[in-house]
Amino acid sequence: MDVCIVGGTGAEGFGLALRLGAAGHHVTIGSRDAARGALSASDAAERLGGAPSIDGTTNEDSVTDAEVVVVTVPFGGQADIYRAIAPHLHPGQIVLDTTSPLATAVGGRAWQVVRPWHGSAAEQAKALLPEGVHIVAGFHTIAAAALQDLDHPIDSDVLLAGSDRGAKDTVGGLIDQIPDLRWVDCGELSSARIAETLTALLISINRAYKVKDSGFRILGRDSWGTPGS
Repeated sequence: MDVCIVGGTGAEGFGLALRLGAAGHHVTIGSRDAARGALSASDAAERLGGAPSIDGTTNEDSVTDAEVVVVTVPFGGQADIYRAIAPHLHPGQIVLDTTSPLATAVGGRAWQVVRPWHGSAAEQAKALLPEGVHIVAGFHTIAAAALQDLDHPIDSDVLLAGSDRGAKDTVGGLIDQIPDLRWVDCGELSSARIAETLTALLISINRAYKVKDSGFRILGRDSWGTPGS
C-alpha cells in the first residue's frame, strides 16, 4: 500500500515510517522542506537495511498518490498543514490524524490539554478536508520512542475513532501488521474528544515513573479489530 507520513521528519512520524516500511509498504515521508524529507527517508531506509521502499518530498507532493495519508504534526501547526495539503487530496483517500491538542500549543504544559473549537483535533481536521476524504483518528496512546525501537514489540493498543467503517478497517489492517499492536474501534469521530486527551495522561504517567513508553491495553477480549469479526 502507498502510505505517506505528513510531518514524517518528527519523532512519531519517523517511527511510523519505520514500522510501516518494515511491514513492506511504500512509504513517503513528507516535510515542509523536500530535502529534509529525502534525508529522513534515507535515514529510515538505512535503519531498515536498505530494502524497503521509502522516499521523501514535500508534504503537498507526498499526499497526491497515497492511499492512506498519516498526519503527525503538533496541534499548534495542524490547521496550517491541513490547509496546505487539502488542495492535493482527492475523494476516496483516507487520512489518519494523530494530533493531540496539548497545551504546549498555547504555552502550556505537555501534560495539559486544550479543547479545540470543533471538539477535537480530528474534527477540526475534518472541517478542513475536501468532500469525500475519510478521516480516522488514532495513535494518541503510542509513544514515538516505542515506534522507533524496532528491536522490541509495542505493548499497547491503538484506539481508532472515525465515522467510516471501511476507513477504520483499512487503517486497522496497517496496525495489524505492526508486531503486537492491536486496534480497537472506539466509535464515531467524536470519540476522538476523549482519545486525544489520553496523550497528556500518558505523559503525566511517564513523568511520574520516569519511563518513555507507557500505554494502554483494553481488556475483555483476546483480540479486537473490526466489531463483529
